[in-house]
Amino acid sequence: MENPYAGQGPVLLDIGGDTGALVVAMPPELEGKEVEIRPVDHRPDPGPLRHVAVLGRTVTGRTQHSAVFPDLQAGQYELYLRPDGAERLRASVIGGQVCYAVWPGATN
Repeated sequence: MENPYAGQGPVLLDIGGDTGALVVAMPPELEGKEVEIRPVDHRPDPGPLRHVAVLGRTVTGRTQHSAVFPDLQAGQYELYLRPDGAERLRASVIGGQVCYAVWPGATN
């Protein structure tokens, strides 16, 4: 059963040590699409790949679309829309920090 309230409101970030978060500014036309992330080094067994939905959230009175990865190990990542897997963006995550990136075609 899906939660109809999922994605609404603030996002809880779990950062510290070698764990950071990544916020990706997204174009509004991608709302509802899934963005998947994978380590650039393609570790042999990274576990399941992570994905999040593109959502519009109200920030300072206007809607901003983003994909938020709340807890990632520090490192380089490639991001793509599911399910095609073609890399669209590379981003760095630094432990203990909220990092930002802009998807091609997005404004921030």
